[in-house]
Amino acid sequence: MARSQVPIGAHVDRVGVLDAAADLGADCMQIFLSDPGSWKKPPPHPEADEIRAGPIDVYVHAPYLINVCSPKPNVRYGSRKILQQTCDAASELGAKAVIVHGGHAEDDLGEGPGRWLRSLEMLETDATVLLENTAGGDHAVARRFDAIASLWEAVGGVDTGIDLGFCFDTCHAHAAGEDLDTAIERVLAITGQIDLLHANDSRDPAGTGADRHERLGEGQVAVEALRKMIKEGAAAGAAVIVETPREPDGLKADLEFVRAAIA
Repeated sequence: MARSQVPIGAHVDRVGVLDAAADLGADCMQIFLSDPGSWKKPPPHPEADEIRAGPIDVYVHAPYLINVCSPKPNVRYGSRKILQQTCDAASELGAKAVIVHGGHAEDDLGEGPGRWLRSLEMLETDATVLLENTAGGDHAVARRFDAIASLWEAVGGVDTGIDLGFCFDTCHAHAAGEDLDTAIERVLAITGQIDLLHANDSRDPAGTGADRHERLGEGQVAVEALRKMIKEGAAAGAAVIVETPREPDGLKADLEFVRAAIA
């Protein structure tokens, strides 16, 4: 199977990472280090030594429940704690980066960027942190591109000691109702970078806010728009990870879709 100069891979189960990469012919992989719906500290990874010494980059997706923008102090503090623990565990693994959703400021969208800045100032890690655009929620601080611009203005130019980057999800942009033909161009104008691209189709129509991924070319995202986002994201220097259902033959087909899009 031909390899691309652009690192391409998939989100897979927590264990058997290198075996899965070999089976898929992948250049990079993404995993959770703990239950994405739990506040529990990530346990030591049983394959840490092999992953650190392995030939591929491994990305870590932080738990979904992290919301450092919440107006509720207990949620905000708990989110900062599990983000710190996830970054610590990712560093132990030698992970390429930690991806975390932007979160929601349910009281006032304008409060979100400041809460993110404070959270980054409190975070102590050498892990790269990638903020990801989100699919739904009226108070999501990284759903619509104007909100992303406000967030990036607050955190992008401040030296917090954190290596900060951006992860762009194609399904999430579709769910947010953004114009996909110009999406990559507009995000780059805001952030100046896309470090990782999540290549996902969507089971649901545009603008619904639904975060349900589908195999590439089989969902509600226009195929040409999906190919264009993948190609332009890769051209901007992003690695590409598919987060579609974890069935091996389906993932192989999705990786081939990505390779064809950037060829």
